[in-house]
Amino acid sequence: GKLQKIVSEYGFPVVIKGKFYDAGITHNMEQAISQYHKISAKWGLPIIIQEFINGTEFNVTGLGDGKGNTISAVPMRKQYITDKGKAWGGISISDQKMLDLTEQFISSTKWKGGFELELMKNKDGEFYILEINPRIPAWVYLAVGVGQNIPEALVRLAMGMDTPPYKDYEVGKMFIRYSWDMIVDLEEFQQISTFGEL
Repeated sequence: GKLQKIVSEYGFPVVIKGKFYDAGITHNMEQAISQYHKISAKWGLPIIIQEFINGTEFNVTGLGDGKGNTISAVPMRKQYITDKGKAWGGISISDQKMLDLTEQFISSTKWKGGFELELMKNKDGEFYILEINPRIPAWVYLAVGVGQNIPEALVRLAMGMDTPPYKDYEVGKMFIRYSWDMIVDLEEFQQISTFGEL
């Protein structure tokens, strides 16, 4: 009932999201119902239903002081993403619209602490907020690398120390996440898994 009503307002495709994690793009009612049940079974209710926005993904990580002031804001464009939409590589960019949107978010909510805004920019150049994550993202080291040390500023705020806002950052710096395979003997792996040490 409610799912069909909400989906009919948007039309397909729609995105079905869990309250904590997981999302799927659906193209018909059968897929929407299936995704709804799959995510609600794993994460519980409520379920978030969003209009699908076609465009380019951007993110902003930042820090608010709880009084409506922006201490830090670093926008980036996702260059490489995982199958779950997570950034595997990104580049710091200069975009005043993104910074204005971030400042508006911080000032209107009086946000206190770190955050990540997930945005989609459509073909007309309009930004849509997809998610507001109330935490510092895994890619925060890009912000540090471009001159805005958000973790340090957060600690300074928490300790009641003077924390002046960052005024600028380097544009055109990239981060790339990487991993490597470790080759180990099965016996060693079992030992670590069972006892936590060799």
